[in-house]
Amino acid sequence: MNKGILYIILSGLCFIVVNFFVKLLGAGDSQDLVEGLQKYPGHELVLARSIVSFIISLIVIKQRKLPIFGNNKKWLIIRGLAGTIALTIFFYTIHYLPLAIASTIQYLAPIFTVILAMIILKEKVKALQWFFIGLSFTGVALIALDKITGNNSGPEDISFFWLGLGIIAAVFSGLAYTAIIKLKSTDAPITIVFYFPMIAMPIMILLCFYSFTMPRGIEWLFLLIIGIFTQFAQILMTRALHLGSASTITPFQYLGAIYAFLIGYFVFDETLSLIVNIGIFLVVAGVIVNAVLRKR
Repeated sequence: MNKGILYIILSGLCFIVVNFFVKLLGAGDSQDLVEGLQKYPGHELVLARSIVSFIISLIVIKQRKLPIFGNNKKWLIIRGLAGTIALTIFFYTIHYLPLAIASTIQYLAPIFTVILAMIILKEKVKALQWFFIGLSFTGVALIALDKITGNNSGPEDISFFWLGLGIIAAVFSGLAYTAIIKLKSTDAPITIVFYFPMIAMPIMILLCFYSFTMPRGIEWLFLLIIGIFTQFAQILMTRALHLGSASTITPFQYLGAIYAFLIGYFVFDETLSLIVNIGIFLVVAGVIVNAVLRKR
């Protein structure tokens, strides 16, 4: 197997591990997997992830003797701030939406990257790309239709509010990716990664003054896993894109939607209607084809 494809598959597995524990800790004692588990707010989970990422990234930057604050500070700050907003909202959507739906909506980020790159970076978007962009949003409309028709999608009904916030999170993720494109020629990847925890930590600490759960027992391990596996996922994804062409690697990135569906169904007992499943398929299909067209 192509090493790049192997790395991107492993990256997706690491991300689903992160999302699993975010879902678990967000559910608290309402889930049946771990008895007596406390419920954690999304911003506290972002803080735990940021602390681990900050330490690891800082060590690497020091070893490589890179400038801590980078070169293109304007776009580094945009990347860090947009990533912070996107991840915080995404963690909350995992709490309040079925895992498969929250993950799928987040996969709209590359679509918004295309649109923002057209506006900010003056990239051209072909007519065929617009068709598949429309296909992805048709998928979102079908997911929303499940709510309109009154179907029950499982233990967590689909909320227009959290569905809308999920789309906003994808927009900010798209902005973060656009910033990364701008930073490719000016700053090292580890510096770009470092700006996320550097900006996220003080914001999340402030939010924790209003809502904070003191970890106890095995919960410390779960929080550590969220931080470590996020870092692994980012490293594996970077290596994958370095080892293979993006058009070959990108489709395998969206295996994460299948992982999320399986975890949601078998672990969290999330059963989705036929309309929602078709919607998820259209979103992922539209994003994958658009990514391939864009890279080519």
